[in-house]
Amino acid sequence: MSFKDKVVWITGASSGIGEALAYEFSRQGATLVLSARRQEALERVKSNCTNPDQHIILPFDLIDAEKEAPGLVDTILTSMKRIDILVNNGGVSQRATAEETSLELNRKIMEVNFFSAVALTKAVLPQMIRQHSGHIIVMSSIAGKFGFYLRSAYSAAKHALHGYFESLRLETEKQGINVTIICPGKIKTNVSMNAITSSGESHSQMDPSHETGMDPLSCAKVIIDAVKANKEEVLVGGKEIRAVSVKRFFPKLFSKIIRRQKPL
Repeated sequence: MSFKDKVVWITGASSGIGEALAYEFSRQGATLVLSARRQEALERVKSNCTNPDQHIILPFDLIDAEKEAPGLVDTILTSMKRIDILVNNGGVSQRATAEETSLELNRKIMEVNFFSAVALTKAVLPQMIRQHSGHIIVMSSIAGKFGFYLRSAYSAAKHALHGYFESLRLETEKQGINVTIICPGKIKTNVSMNAITSSGESHSQMDPSHETGMDPLSCAKVIIDAVKANKEEVLVGGKEIRAVSVKRFFPKLFSKIIRRQKPL
């Protein structure tokens, strides 16, 4: 599979895995639509991409995805004529217990991490069906495979992504639409810095486990190889991703191990 001249829309493109994916997709010849909240950060990423003049930025907040999605898609189609790949990468993590996380914050985390991906996908899907081709990439997490301390709403949103997009895959594969779900483990990004606490403010601390995590560019290369191979799901990270297999095949052992892990 070649990405040359493919139009790739990436959310959460201003940093972390999204930024790394932008560099790798552009290096391989794709034309990019870069989205996130911060226009200045998107401009920086665009300028560092291969062939920056052929890419566009489209800033918006994922919390507004339901309202903004149709207009955003119209803007892209007017400029680029098509959308070949949608990367639902943007999101926010959590650092608060279930007890201290308000229902309002639970809804916000679900809105940003789950409903935004659904809204953008639903807006893009009719055009992909018309062109009888398209690829939806969904950024889940190993927290989409099992719950963990201080991640109740975040883990719930990631679990929801699996149910929704596995169903979507079955419904649209005969129309030429592919779906790949990515489950990162510990990647060296600002995800823990930007995580929401019980007060609604940012955690503003780098978790030690993320500080020593996989480099985002290495992660991006694994993801792009998975997309090229049309894999349905891929785990990416270090030794922490082994926990998914342990839970599946040795659930009692997993229960003992997970209780010994540090929350951060």
